Amino acid sequence: MNLSRLFALAFGFVAASAPGGVAAAASADDQVIAIDVLLEPDQTMIDAANMLNGRLRGNYPKGYELDALHAPHVTLLQRFVRQGDFDTVTAAVGRVLATEHPTEARMQATGLDYVIWGGVAVTAVTVERSPELLRLHQRVVDAVQPYSVDVGTAAAFVGSDANDETIGWVAGFVPKSSGGAYMPHVTVGVATEAFAKQLKAEPFQPFSFKARGVAIYQLGNFGTAARKLWPR
Repeated sequence: MNLSRLFALAFGFVAASAPGGVAAAASADDQVIAIDVLLEPDQTMIDAANMLNGRLRGNYPKGYELDALHAPHVTLLQRFVRQGDFDTVTAAVGRVLATEHPTEARMQATGLDYVIWGGVAVTAVTVERSPELLRLHQRVVDAVQPYSVDVGTAAAFVGSDANDETIGWVAGFVPKSSGGAYMPHVTVGVATEAFAKQLKAEPFQPFSFKARGVAIYQLGNFGTAARKLWPR
């Protein structure tokens, strides 16, 4: 399954099940936030992502640069959770990491793909679905599930300007983008569809990289890792 098909499934699920979002939270603890439990890649992947991001911005200058508000990452899980449950969420993820050791495993970058999102081509380096990565992903999904909220609004994201596709992607991540549908990748930026298609068609030399850590970020528009929340 390619990224385009996966995103279409997620967005279709949200349109059918959550058309209106949720009402504003009544208190700080009830405030819904959009989080990404993710792997922070090593310098090998960061260098590759920055090179590709530069090419994408050369084509589409209005696109974003990879920086502190757009950190390169491999998503394990995206979900809406309540602010008041966040410490419990981090404790649950910590229990998973007590027996999983993702910084010791090698991951393989396999190619490039893109999906049209908010009128531009969101472009990503695809990552091999290794047994170790799939197991870690599923354990994180299971750990966070009891504290997950089905839907949220743009207010759950950094900047509060998340488009409908971004909100829908997070709301539909489980089950439409998890388990057998999980597609690990590193998003490297946005461009026109024609340029993304050209980039995808170029020869790609697979390479291996590692994770330097696991973190939880609050998401921004286009699913960017915009604000690091844990570890502090």
